[in-house]
Amino acid sequence: MDARSIAARLVAWHAEHQRDLPWRSAPAGFRDPYAVWVSEIMAQQTRIDTVVDYYVAWMARFPTLARLAAADQQDILKQWEGLGYYARARNLHKAARQVMVEYGGEIPANRQALLALPGIGPYTAGAILSLAFNQPQPILDGNVKRVLSRLADIDRPINDPSVVKELWRKAAAIVEAAEPGAAGACNEALMELGALICTPANSRCLICPLHAPAAAPLCLAADRGVQGERPIMPKRKPTPHYDVAAGVIWQGAPYESRLLIAQRAQDGMLGGLWEFPGGKLEAGDADLPACLRREIDEELGFSIQVGEPLITVEHAFTHFRITLHAFHARHAAGEPRAIDCADWRWVTLDELDGFPFPVTDQKIIAALRQGAVSANNAPAVG
Repeated sequence: MDARSIAARLVAWHAEHQRDLPWRSAPAGFRDPYAVWVSEIMAQQTRIDTVVDYYVAWMARFPTLARLAAADQQDILKQWEGLGYYARARNLHKAARQVMVEYGGEIPANRQALLALPGIGPYTAGAILSLAFNQPQPILDGNVKRVLSRLADIDRPINDPSVVKELWRKAAAIVEAAEPGAAGACNEALMELGALICTPANSRCLICPLHAPAAAPLCLAADRGVQGERPIMPKRKPTPHYDVAAGVIWQGAPYESRLLIAQRAQDGMLGGLWEFPGGKLEAGDADLPACLRREIDEELGFSIQVGEPLITVEHAFTHFRITLHAFHARHAAGEPRAIDCADWRWVTLDELDGFPFPVTDQKIIAALRQGAVSANNAPAVG
């Protein structure tokens, strides 16, 4: 692999074709490390066009690391609401506080120090060090893996440990071969190439800056006509599906009383967010209402009467899918206790806007608001 030629071509191409994104106000290699950190964390597992608005709103709310560290976690989760993978936000908050304590608010320009912070792995550390501090540190995200696997025509599964090590070595060789002061641009160009040119399907090889004569090919897969077969992806396992029941539990009459929300445990999935309590349908449950009654007893220690269905929501998480069945319910006996949740509240429908909720529960809230409008417009009886 001609790392020097690849790096030079990437940097030249990047200067002409990089996208205009809000975190790129300064040249790659000379950016605010906090801005780089936030944008890279947000971009994990998320489309860039989705990230843009969240990034702008986040930086308006938390413009500095100090402001982020001083913020309440609920405020942070509310700002992240809808972006998914909420552990990213929780870890970003924890790491900001750690940087304030251990480094006086200055994000360290040291790989080992960065890797010791919550939520920062080898990729994010490399991105911060190269894009903010212009250090020739490698990066390896999905786009870069695809580009490198095609350049080297790697015919083994992309997730094989030996392949991952090889890709890291190649990423390091390329960024280390960049001209002094161009490490950040080189790394960003690799990512940009994967996003714009060397895409998963229908790669645009003829306009690729690494397209070279057959006598001296830079991309072996393209030279051999197998770029569409690279990278070799692992076989997908069947995605499990679960039916889940959730309760909109009213203190009294629906839409005329307060309703109950519960906060998820900090160390679990969607930790710190609020929800309409419930859980997964188990083999011993007679039906969904029975499931909901059992879950409320186990989670909150009181009894409910399950009423009419409100809405059914289909949702896909990373490793499983759910069908969420939301029911109106009514408090029957006992007082709520935080047995298998972090907290609980009786709130009005209007007060729900002050709490961070997962996407599924946001859809329940939308259905409740629609129901409230219908209830208010219903003709009086008698």
